[in-house]
Amino acid sequence: MKTYSAKPDEVTRKWYVIDASEAPIGRIATRAATLLTGKGKPMFTSHIDCGDYVIIVNTDKLIATGDKMESKKYYRYSGYPSGLKSPSLKDVMEKDSTRVFFAAVRGMLPINKLRDGRLARLKLYAGPEHDHAPQKPETLSLKGAK
Repeated sequence: MKTYSAKPDEVTRKWYVIDASEAPIGRIATRAATLLTGKGKPMFTSHIDCGDYVIIVNTDKLIATGDKMESKKYYRYSGYPSGLKSPSLKDVMEKDSTRVFFAAVRGMLPINKLRDGRLARLKLYAGPEHDHAPQKPETLSLKGAK
């Protein structure tokens, strides 16, 4: 018996919508990363990108457990002396709430040549509306998921 290996032209991609106001950021990011990699599909092959499209709406209604709004930091370094900036989660949310989810999902994807393509299929929206209704996305509910 031969081992099945998916071909790039055999991949079928579905669209999913996840509401960020239903669960904490980590649960949403892990579910989105799993869908983007395609690990839940029986045709999953590690060297072929078989993942789906993921739309995350309501990123401005983020749920952060514990003291993360003040204690979680996002570090950027310009390369110059005293060029380290470390805004908190609260500061980043005020500026751009989609950046938080992008960083969370990016950190959960494997670091390889497929990561950029997978991140291109991640669509983030601060409000409840999105532009992908013609693709007929399926709604995933993470409410109460453990």
